[in-house]
Amino acid sequence: MQIKIYKDYQALSATVADEIIELVKNKPDAVLCMASGSTPLLTCTLTVEKSVKNNIDFSRVTFIGLDEWVGVPPQNDGSCHWFFQNHLLQALKIPAAQIHLFDAMASNLNEECSKMDKIISEKGGIDLMIVGIGMNGHIGFNEPGISFDKRSHIINLDPMTLSIGKKYFNSPVALSKGITLGLQHLMESKKVILMANGNKKADVIRRTIEETVHTYFPASIMQMHLQSVIMIDEEAAFKLKDETK
Repeated sequence: MQIKIYKDYQALSATVADEIIELVKNKPDAVLCMASGSTPLLTCTLTVEKSVKNNIDFSRVTFIGLDEWVGVPPQNDGSCHWFFQNHLLQALKIPAAQIHLFDAMASNLNEECSKMDKIISEKGGIDLMIVGIGMNGHIGFNEPGISFDKRSHIINLDPMTLSIGKKYFNSPVALSKGITLGLQHLMESKKVILMANGNKKADVIRRTIEETVHTYFPASIMQMHLQSVIMIDEEAAFKLKDETK
């Protein structure tokens, strides 16, 4: 596990965007997996800008969405599906057949999980996974207490996730479950970047890096991945011990 600290959110986001660009330049048929939300938003914007400016071709890339709110339709602007389509995928012109997002409205969610696992396996695994971290230490919807050996699964969302999740929606929506890639997918990815910014993430970053690896704080699994990188701004790093930095 590496730790990289940047001056601010802009510098952090620009660096992660560069990581995506370099991946696609070096491996045009790469498998990219990302989280949605406020943390990677600027990364998405900058990836689009840099790709257009430098004529980076994403037409052979396979895109995997990390998770989705169960029961939220894709046209809802709080859905992960809406986020990716409007902030990244349409502009990058990745063919629809190469975009794999969970259908949270499916009648059989277990089949959705099996389909996603099969796609990732057939593609030879994920080349780059970019994730955020929740205030309870979750990655994707892998909530506290979740087994590290799960692949795609449905989960009852933690009360903290449900409370904070409301900020993504412009109107009230009933949230209770999520569908997500599992932490086994993270461990099997060739490289994983965990992004975090702001003072509010300082304590969860400290716990991720400095505390013992445990299922009750899922992000601690980053310590076990040989090609994992914690990429944070100075505000998110301020509670780390000097020797950690």
